Amino acid sequence: MTNLFPELTELGDAIERAAAADLPGPSRPRARTRQKLLLIAAALLVAIPGLAYATSTLISGDEVAAGLPAGTKMLQGTEPRCTVIRQDVEYHCVLRRLPADPELADLQGTVEPTVDATKHVNGGCRSLTSDGRVWQCYIGQAAVDEQIIGPGFLGEYAPSPGVG
Repeated sequence: MTNLFPELTELGDAIERAAAADLPGPSRPRARTRQKLLLIAAALLVAIPGLAYATSTLISGDEVAAGLPAGTKMLQGTEPRCTVIRQDVEYHCVLRRLPADPELADLQGTVEPTVDATKHVNGGCRSLTSDGRVWQCYIGQAAVDEQIIGPGFLGEYAPSPGVG
């Protein structure tokens, strides 16, 4: 089995060594052991959620594909398929169906927000073609850097897809 989190393994090994070295005995007072165990427990409370958050923030192509129509009404029913270009940053998306009623005759260069499963703006996409079939999407600060969304819009609650 591949160890995906060597830091967590190292932390676990260190805890085991500390616990073994600190077992109370005739020459070691129990209070010192309790204090070290409390410090180890506090370190775990910080380390484990941080690792869990880091792994849970990996954004898949499917999540970006779901976020495109969730952010823009004209893209609903288009069935985007997205591939990772740079994990958690850039995605290339192709729509299986063209937008049913595009708001513009030429969609090339059009920018639209993406919305995550919690209905918050998490990035945005730019149409690369006039018919709106191919999009380049960016997540987080990359969408701001690409001038797809403004910095104040990133993270905003978006309960329903935008129009226009």
